[in-house]
Amino acid sequence: MNRIGAIAMGACAVLLAGGAAHADVTLNSVRIGAVNTVVLAKFYQTAFGMQEVNRIETPAGPELFVNFGASADAAKANRNPPIVIMHRDSDAVADPIAHVIFNVTDMAATVAAIKAAGGTMAGEPFKYGNSGMMIGIAVDPAGNRLELIQRP
Repeated sequence: MNRIGAIAMGACAVLLAGGAAHADVTLNSVRIGAVNTVVLAKFYQTAFGMQEVNRIETPAGPELFVNFGASADAAKANRNPPIVIMHRDSDAVADPIAHVIFNVTDMAATVAAIKAAGGTMAGEPFKYGNSGMMIGIAVDPAGNRLELIQRP
C-alpha cells in the first residue's frame, strides 16, 4: 500500500506542478480594430473615461493603447490590461462576438454615455435569467461589439 500511495503522491505532485506553470499566464491586453484609430480612441475616452497610454506608429496608421484613468498619467499607472486599437481597412465588420466586456455599475447611465459618444446598442439591455445580472450589447462607431455586465 505504501508503494501505491507513493506513486499516487508523485502523480499528484506532477499534476500540481504542471498546473502551477499556468499561474504565470496573465492577460496582456484586448485588441480591436478601426479604420481611424484616433477617432475610435476618442469614443472610448468619451464613453468610458479611458485615456491614451501608448501609441505605436505603423505604416497603416497609429496603434493606440487606452486604459482607465482620470488623466493620462493615472491611466498609465493603471496595471489593468489596456484596450489596443489597431488599424483595419474597413469598419464594415459582421463579427457577432463581443470582444470587449465591461463591468458597469449603472447600465442606464453607461448606455446613455455610449449613445452620446456615437455608439449604438444592439438591443435593449436585458435580465440574464435568474442571476440578477443585466446584460447589454453595445456597438462602437467602428462596429466592434461590447458586452456590458451589471451585477446585482
